[in-house]
Amino acid sequence: MPRQPIPPRIKWAVDVMDVRPDDHILEIGCGPGAGAELICSRLETGKLFAIDRSESGVDRTRRRNQAFIDAGRLTVRQIDLATLRVPVKRLTKVFAFNVNLFWVRACADEIALLHQRVVPGGAVFLFYESNPPELVPNIVTKASQALTEGGFRVSVVEQKAPPVIGLIGRR
Repeated sequence: MPRQPIPPRIKWAVDVMDVRPDDHILEIGCGPGAGAELICSRLETGKLFAIDRSESGVDRTRRRNQAFIDAGRLTVRQIDLATLRVPVKRLTKVFAFNVNLFWVRACADEIALLHQRVVPGGAVFLFYESNPPELVPNIVTKASQALTEGGFRVSVVEQKAPPVIGLIGRR
């Protein structure tokens, strides 16, 4: 079966992250592995640790990115962020796309874990498809509040087509 192309929304989000060759990145909710593929293609000495609660998401990411796993640039685990013990002591970036955790329920413990692991100057990048548009204000308000209360400085970026909203929490 041919590899699925990387969706434009994922390309835009990874471009916003400005992945550097030596970054150490945590991806929350790796799903089909498109984000992991694009991130790992930009890493040289850096590493991506990708997690998903779904066994099928983890399996799809592994299948799509076996070459990066073999090269030592990618580790994939089936685990929830709340129970994660990040093997990398210090992360430069955290990436999540359409992960509802940060705006649908209290997530202070998860944000505290990220704040502890992200280096000063590092950032958490939360991206959401902004369709339907009526959800955007609620997503921005709640996710921004969670990041701010966790010690991050938040800015918002937006792309019109495809419609994506991004929250960047800098440490």
